[in-house]
Amino acid sequence: MNDTSDSSVESEGVEEFLGEKPRPRWRRWMKFWLPALILVLLVLAISTCSGDDQEVTYITEDTTEGSLDLTVTATGNLRPTNQVTVGAEVNGPVEQVLVDVNDQVTRGQVIAVINTEIIDQQIAQARANLNAARAGLLQAQATLDVDTAQLNRLIEVRELSGGRVPSQIELEQAEAAVARDRAAVASARANIQAAQATLGGNLTTRSRAVIRAPVTGVVLARQIEPGQTVVASFNTVTLFVIAEDLAAMQLRVSIDEADVGQVESGQEATFTVDAYPGRRFPAEVQRVDLASGNTVDSQNGAAAAAAGGSVVSYEARLIVQNSEGLLRPGMTATATIATESTGQILLVPNAALRFRPDNEEESEGGMLSVSVGLEDQEQEARIGAGSRQQVQVLQEDGTLRAINVVTGQSNGRLTAVQSEDLEAGMKVVTGVQAQAQ
Repeated sequence: MNDTSDSSVESEGVEEFLGEKPRPRWRRWMKFWLPALILVLLVLAISTCSGDDQEVTYITEDTTEGSLDLTVTATGNLRPTNQVTVGAEVNGPVEQVLVDVNDQVTRGQVIAVINTEIIDQQIAQARANLNAARAGLLQAQATLDVDTAQLNRLIEVRELSGGRVPSQIELEQAEAAVARDRAAVASARANIQAAQATLGGNLTTRSRAVIRAPVTGVVLARQIEPGQTVVASFNTVTLFVIAEDLAAMQLRVSIDEADVGQVESGQEATFTVDAYPGRRFPAEVQRVDLASGNTVDSQNGAAAAAAGGSVVSYEARLIVQNSEGLLRPGMTATATIATESTGQILLVPNAALRFRPDNEEESEGGMLSVSVGLEDQEQEARIGAGSRQQVQVLQEDGTLRAINVVTGQSNGRLTAVQSEDLEAGMKVVTGVQAQAQ
């Protein structure tokens, strides 16, 4: 005992001799009490974490009974049911333009007139040629009559003279003259037909200089002005675009190849346009094209698709009623096509099919944190039509009851299921509410 006190005194004397301040007593004993404190805190932490007196709070949703409607979404543009491009087949300056964009027109109505001075001159020349051909026919017919009469006289004289006169040569010459005259008459008649055809063509060309509406509808586009020269060479010049009856339109949308198998004629659909937000217009699928809308050719199409540079889509046409006149050609529309309906059947949330009670203790976070059974890879249940799954039903005493179900179609949030034990109104567990730390 004296040795310890002596060593302590000696240590203090050394510190004073060296000029250092003496250390506090608690620092000198730190190597003893610090490990003991850490051990006590560790024991308290373990006992707190291992405590199971906290009540688990489950998040539930009611099992419902209803119809699950599956849909396919696609985007496209509105177009007239019948859109006609009006062109010009004659050359010349435009004299009159009688309609403008948005004007209503009827079939046969004059909408533009092209100058016909050159065509009128051609018509006058064709009529003169026709008159000349008719005069040529009269002349050829007269010559034929004279030569025919001469031939008849020679035949009569030969019969009266007993074949002595005229000579055989003279008779053959007369017969050849009649044959030539008959050919001249046929040629004159052919010339008349040719002149009539030329005149008829010129008259048709002149009639086409007066542009008429081919259908009853509304003018969508006008591409000419008075005084503009129209030159119709190899391609027909476009003057107007007329839409027939905008009360009935069509919506053409692109269907992704992953969804095209679900879309068919006769299915009902709805669509929206940016011009009328929040309003849905009805439509009906008219047809789905068999060929895709890709522009890549057959040689490099496979390579482009493999490289991810090509998206295969198919065009679908939907019938749209536009009795109010709100819809306009060219509007971009997003269509939702109803492809299938399950009818009245039990529906459960997809989260209930993914929930596993084995993982309910692994949730972390605050009071509002929710565990939906997706943190661990083993919790990710693959939900497919016809697969056997389990849902956990919360009973009145707070315990869970596992019920086997067979899954059907799903819309991404709800899944149709079949089960002998599951009933509408039962509360299925979708997750666990984490306890406050």
